Amino acid sequence: MTDLSWKTSITEIKPNEVRLRGYRIDELMGSISFGEAVYLALKGELPSADVARMMEAILVSSIDHGASPPSALAARTVASTGAPLNAAVAAGILSINRHHGGAIEDCMNVLKIGINRVNQSGEPVDKIAAALVAEHQDSGRRIAGLGHRIHSNDPRTAKLFQLAQELGIAGNGIQMIHAIQSSLKEAGKALPINVDGAIAAVLIDLDIPSQLANAMFFIARVPGLILQAYEEQTRERPMRRIHPTEVSYDGPAPRSFD
Repeated sequence: MTDLSWKTSITEIKPNEVRLRGYRIDELMGSISFGEAVYLALKGELPSADVARMMEAILVSSIDHGASPPSALAARTVASTGAPLNAAVAAGILSINRHHGGAIEDCMNVLKIGINRVNQSGEPVDKIAAALVAEHQDSGRRIAGLGHRIHSNDPRTAKLFQLAQELGIAGNGIQMIHAIQSSLKEAGKALPINVDGAIAAVLIDLDIPSQLANAMFFIARVPGLILQAYEEQTRERPMRRIHPTEVSYDGPAPRSFD
């Protein structure tokens, strides 16, 4: 050991052997889902079957949201310049921030403040939520995780909460965000819980650190950004003017998954 030596607890590499959190990668391959592997990497242990299903749902929920979000527009704009795929996708990832995708961490922090106040004071959740809403309104701050520019009732949110209830995962996080939504409505501002808010609440109930919250969106959105950039490269002319809303869908017709 020297003064330059350091340690990592994530992955161990030896000749002909790769271990993630102690498990051989080749043994995990074909045996666990990508969502389970992500959970293992983040938490250090394999998830239960119910938690694994919840993780998969979170990742699927944010895989893409069309060509109009800032990250998709950024990826397409860079792709249109002739830049390689990795540069276009990187531009998309770099555009994910507090007001797009990055709201998950901010929402988790607000929910945690509320949960901690409930635990410390013993006061009802709805009273604590009302106080949080009042504090934010008095200071002119919005609460991340609520409101959506398109959806008045985000179907992804409903599905995540439904699964969390069915799988026995729903807890303080989901209870708190519902209480905040109700308090906002009573204060005259009815807003839907968006998918970022739903993910934030579920991640609290899964005991995922808030510092890793936005990583869930990064991981989920990369396939969508890859395809947005690839479609731009292969379907559109270079250096075109990309209008954020003048876009129409011409993919497969609606089909159901049974």
